Amino acid sequence: MAEKKGIILSGMRPTGKLHLGHLVGALENWIGLQDSYTCYFLVADLHVLTTGFEKSAEIPGNIHEMVCDWLAAGLDPGRSTFLIQSKVPEHSELNLILSMITPMPWIERNPTLKEMIRDMNLTGKIHFGLMGYPVLQAADILLYRADLVPVGEDQVAHVEMTREIARRFNHLYKPVFPESRAKLTSTPRLPGTDGKKMSKSLGNCIYISDNDEAVKAKVRQMITDTQKIHLGDSGRPEICSVYSYHAIFNKSESEEIAAGCRSGKLGCVECKDKLAGAIGHTLDPLRQRRKAYEDDPLKVKKILLEGSKAGSKRAAETMALVREAMGMDY
Repeated sequence: MAEKKGIILSGMRPTGKLHLGHLVGALENWIGLQDSYTCYFLVADLHVLTTGFEKSAEIPGNIHEMVCDWLAAGLDPGRSTFLIQSKVPEHSELNLILSMITPMPWIERNPTLKEMIRDMNLTGKIHFGLMGYPVLQAADILLYRADLVPVGEDQVAHVEMTREIARRFNHLYKPVFPESRAKLTSTPRLPGTDGKKMSKSLGNCIYISDNDEAVKAKVRQMITDTQKIHLGDSGRPEICSVYSYHAIFNKSESEEIAAGCRSGKLGCVECKDKLAGAIGHTLDPLRQRRKAYEDDPLKVKKILLEGSKAGSKRAAETMALVREAMGMDY
């Protein structure tokens, strides 16, 4: 095997089944990194509590659904480590230590946190855990001494804050942590079926596990160019959500579809049917792989427990270095 280029840490909050935005925005990128990097993929269940603490009973089922989608997409536990955040107590320990050295203004200026508070209408309802979640995210990354963190552009601020925290710890005590770098995903954000940001809360998602009938029904509801009403009307594919999907899931026909749209020869109903077929063709092998894991929850649980055990070894090594650096290895 080729020598690994470094260590990667990335993860997701287990809030249920994953959609196409997760597939093209994160999972396909993760899959491509498995052979060239040592990869840790985190089931960030503690992060769920920052905004959904009252729904903690749903976490086990959501973990199963999410990891089934990981496996269906092609993440391989034989080449990567899957681990559950709460099964590695060092996450909480390092989070506590880093929270002691992180200045409050660093938290308050974090743009992603501000956006979350705004988008979820949490002004005046902010809990301590939510305010401190950027530090927990830094602890997740630094615990494995990750070199790279695959993220979208909206998460770059978190990685930069992680670098600041690492520098502060290394300056206060002794060098332990690398300054992790963000590795941007190349796929633009996929819009939901209503043209807005794809979000479970908005009900505008096409899920990896959706069958052909569900995909077809959702695609038919998608927003198209409002100026193209009848067959024969000239369309503008560059502003059409349906065409943005064709460019990703139906590349071989995308130029022909764009030309047909502009000329008016291709109607929106036919265009959507073509898209539904292309998405179904993409999802077919994923759905087949997913079925095998859906029906065997004990197999999924074993993968996660073995991965958490393997991740714990790296985490324990890091915490030994942290305690030694701080003079707290008594």
